[in-house]
Amino acid sequence: MPMNKQIAALINNIEKVIVGKREPITKVVCAMLAEGHILIEDVPGVGKTRLVASLASSVEGAFNRIQLTPDIMPSDIVGFSMIDPKTRELEYKAGAAMCNFLLADEINRASPKSQSSLLEVMEEHQISLDGNTMPLPSPFMVLATQNPVETYGTYHLPEAQMDRFIMKISMGYPSPEEELDIITRSENPQFSEKLPAVMTIEELNSHIENVKTVRCTDSVKQYIVSLLNASRMSDLVKLGASPRAGIALLKAAKAYSYINDRDYVVPDDVKAVMSAVLSHRLMLSPKGKSAYPDAEAVMEQIAMTVPAPLK
Repeated sequence: MPMNKQIAALINNIEKVIVGKREPITKVVCAMLAEGHILIEDVPGVGKTRLVASLASSVEGAFNRIQLTPDIMPSDIVGFSMIDPKTRELEYKAGAAMCNFLLADEINRASPKSQSSLLEVMEEHQISLDGNTMPLPSPFMVLATQNPVETYGTYHLPEAQMDRFIMKISMGYPSPEEELDIITRSENPQFSEKLPAVMTIEELNSHIENVKTVRCTDSVKQYIVSLLNASRMSDLVKLGASPRAGIALLKAAKAYSYINDRDYVVPDDVKAVMSAVLSHRLMLSPKGKSAYPDAEAVMEQIAMTVPAPLK
């Protein structure tokens, strides 16, 4: 499948250090082009932090990482004001969110108050403090991680907050061949070096604007609506996808279409991103939990009951 040349170069560049994970990389890039935030749920040590750092350096973006332990305060995320001893005026000290790419590590370990402040910057793309409003750099993207195995000392993310992430993905373990490649590469001193940029922030913002011009026919939009309604009607689901989920699915499908060098959305674009966009927004019923291993499998089953348009 042909790809947009510069986007393909970006994905290939990240693949220099993230081995065998082209699909998760593509979805992260897709979320970025759709101006969304992404939740990466995975076990430690599979390359989540390295993926985000590689993405940021590949587009010359400012990258911050914050480890969301329970003692993290909202001021660590959004910043704070303090009096300058010389001018006697309030001076803003930037928090971790003042960047292009914010890696929020182990978001489910942060207190609800800190999660709430992070939710505000994700939604508003600005910081309000002491009556002043500071816009965040463009683009601004939160890439949050959570460990699905370890639950001690964690706070469950409310459904309303999960709904703010355009996608949830998992990187998964590498294959034995890929793992051998990773171990071999780690012996090379250049493996830990910062990736060279293949795109500027200005070029990235141009791509983001181009994604908004991608066309989508009424039949494909109706297909999206049918998927949402099917998730609400299914006896496998207690809480179906919201209207915000439909908007997110349309944005992600447009971005995926753009990655594949098209200026129009086809049903296959919707299918490609559907599970990552919708699954984490579903609350499964007891029947769904007992019949299927996870929400992704449930969403795939629901989608099979919805006929796709021919174009």
